[in-house]
Amino acid sequence: MMNAHALGILEFPRMLAHVAGRANSGPGAAAVRTLAPRRDRAWIEAEHARVAAMRALVSSELAWPTEPIPELGEPLRRLRIEGLTWTALELLQGATLIRSSRRVRDALRDPRRPRITVAYLQAYLDQLIDLRSLEEAIARAISDDGTVRDDASPALRRVRRELRQAEGELVRLLEREMAKLESHHQVSDLSVTMRNGRWVMPMRREARGYVGGIVHDSSGTGATIFVEPPAAVEFGNRARELEIEELREVERVLRELTEQLHPYHDQLIAAFHALVALDSLYARARYAIEASCAPLAFCAPAEGLAIVDGRHPLLLSRGTPVMPFDLTLFEQERTLLVSGPNTGGKTVLLKAIGLLSALAQSGVPVPVGATSRLPVFDDVFADVGDEQSIEASLSTFSAHLKNLGEILRSATPDSLVLIDELGSGTDPAEGAALGGSILETLTRRSATTIATTHLGQLKLLATEVDGVVNASLQFDAVQLAPTYRLLKGIPGRSYGLSIARRLQLPEDIIARAEERLPHGERDLAVLLSDVEARDGALGVREQVMDREQEKLRARLATVTDRELKVREREREAEKSARQEARKYLLEARGQVERAIAEIRAKAGQQAEALEASARAARRAVEEAAAAQGLAVEVVQQRAAREKVRTQVRQAVDVATPRPGTPQKAQQPLSEGDRVLVGTLDNKSGQVLSVRGKDARVVVGSLTVTVPVSTLTRSSAPPPAAVKVTYAGSIPEADSLREVDVRGLRVDEVDDQVLRALDAAVRSDMRELRIIHGKGTGALRSRVGEMLKKDTRVAGFRLGAWNEGGAGVTVAELT
Repeated sequence: MMNAHALGILEFPRMLAHVAGRANSGPGAAAVRTLAPRRDRAWIEAEHARVAAMRALVSSELAWPTEPIPELGEPLRRLRIEGLTWTALELLQGATLIRSSRRVRDALRDPRRPRITVAYLQAYLDQLIDLRSLEEAIARAISDDGTVRDDASPALRRVRRELRQAEGELVRLLEREMAKLESHHQVSDLSVTMRNGRWVMPMRREARGYVGGIVHDSSGTGATIFVEPPAAVEFGNRARELEIEELREVERVLRELTEQLHPYHDQLIAAFHALVALDSLYARARYAIEASCAPLAFCAPAEGLAIVDGRHPLLLSRGTPVMPFDLTLFEQERTLLVSGPNTGGKTVLLKAIGLLSALAQSGVPVPVGATSRLPVFDDVFADVGDEQSIEASLSTFSAHLKNLGEILRSATPDSLVLIDELGSGTDPAEGAALGGSILETLTRRSATTIATTHLGQLKLLATEVDGVVNASLQFDAVQLAPTYRLLKGIPGRSYGLSIARRLQLPEDIIARAEERLPHGERDLAVLLSDVEARDGALGVREQVMDREQEKLRARLATVTDRELKVREREREAEKSARQEARKYLLEARGQVERAIAEIRAKAGQQAEALEASARAARRAVEEAAAAQGLAVEVVQQRAAREKVRTQVRQAVDVATPRPGTPQKAQQPLSEGDRVLVGTLDNKSGQVLSVRGKDARVVVGSLTVTVPVSTLTRSSAPPPAAVKVTYAGSIPEADSLREVDVRGLRVDEVDDQVLRALDAAVRSDMRELRIIHGKGTGALRSRVGEMLKKDTRVAGFRLGAWNEGGAGVTVAELT
């Protein structure tokens, strides 16, 4: 358990209560309020992963089933006792628990939900139960208002029917008795009613002697009495007997339902705790969405910390504008000393860092930006605010010393120490000396320390003790108002004289005050003012440069896109022209075939010579058509290569670091090294050559030139040699006798079959086997349609039994 005093100062319980307000149930909210910082890094990271998974489910289109969770903690513990009977209300809540468990279980098992997300919640899913039969049995027996239904059992239905009849007869009897009373004995504004479980009639007190019977009650004045007359006693006794019988039957029904639940008491308890845990995750996920919390990384305290766009959680919860801060402490930096004027936000910064750490170690998302990293501390110590105590006879300074003594005794290298206004409350020289000694001790102990101060002497500690870093919260010297921007490495000024001049104190007084300042402090103030001005100017210039760089990147992307579109249109035009030329050549071949047929019919003796001429003419036309087809393929390949080059250029542009960005150091690369190419999704490649900051790398069949900074040395062995079959347009008799189109779609068959026909005709073959398989027959039908329309095909048939049967079509060529 972490330091309760520090958590109270940081208002940790108040923040948990804010997050608990997002829960869907009382038990879920209570679970959030009981969260506490833990030191187990594995648990912390796993819990944040579970919250992230719940956040993904809540943000998805399917949303999250917000089922009620009844307050059943104590009744579930009593359910273990043999012979115990739940009340009707407790049974009704038990049915609600079973129904909620079933519905949440079904929602998590929905196949539309990503399994990788649900896997983080699998431990809770395994504890949810589905006892639909018990759920329905309770619903049949108990109504929504917590009363046992008449249909809960036949005996109960009969008893209640007889009871209603008996009470009806009794009421009618009493009404008749009231009607027999003299008018001055009657109470006009009252009717038959019930007193002490018995039906009675109201009358004046003086009528008591005339009616007799049993007096069960009287009015406040005593003038009216409520009497059960002798004639109604027997009917009242009968009604009372039926009421007792009804109570016994209701008790029997409740006991029977409780006994049905008793064997499942362990499963019910587990399901209850699982639902509560899921509701706690739901509350934290909702808070993460509302506060725009980014995923957080964790590390050891010795590795420093990095907070990006950090915001104070409590200030954010109030809906007021919050200025985010960035803070990075490197491994060798153990103490951050923040200085500056009052109302500058130093205490808010101090509490924000402590509260962010405590919440994160409790499994609660924190309002920080991406790439933030927080250490896992073993404890948090805080000395913040005025804690003087009259009862303990402690002044403000003594109270601070008491807290600082506890910190020095307990803080370890893995602790977080927060100290506000170090060295205040006493003589500045002594306070600075004591504060410097305390910070030096904590720094040498390697505790992560954040301290604030007004004392100028402490600002020099960063130059005297390794591990101490100055920082300040920027203050607008013109407006004399805080900007709340954290400046690391620059100590803050007090601005006391500037504020006095702004408030129009006499100038001669301010001048004498400036003369009284030591020369060193005056020079330091001027230096700090100049540094702040330069830092502000550099910040503005950096913002302008960033905007201009983004504009240039956007313009380059636009120009590149336009260039790609123009080249694409050019390639499409060339491709279309080549296809048209091929089409015309094939039509010309048909005309040649028809002319040859006519001449052959007339030639007679010169048939052999004409046949040779015809084959030569066919081959010429086919080669021209094939050349056009190859040209189309070349256009397509060139387009693909151009697309890859463009993607590589864009990836390299994105991966190229901006000036000033630190790069990861690695050993120099040389020819033949195996590397991972970051610009190509970390694909494996081999270095061909290195020229300055660039390297030529072969990745598969692609050779690219990329910056050396985008390459990472790989220890993976080179890929085994793969035997590659070359497919081209060189005619080979063995490879052209058949074409296999199995596995292709119908719209993909045309190119393959036409290419095979072209090659077969160029090789002067007489037959071509087309293997399409049997299947649904769609490929066979498409092949048949193509062969019917092609003038180069004299005829075609299905294969014989030894040729593949119906799975093969044999085309006979002219």
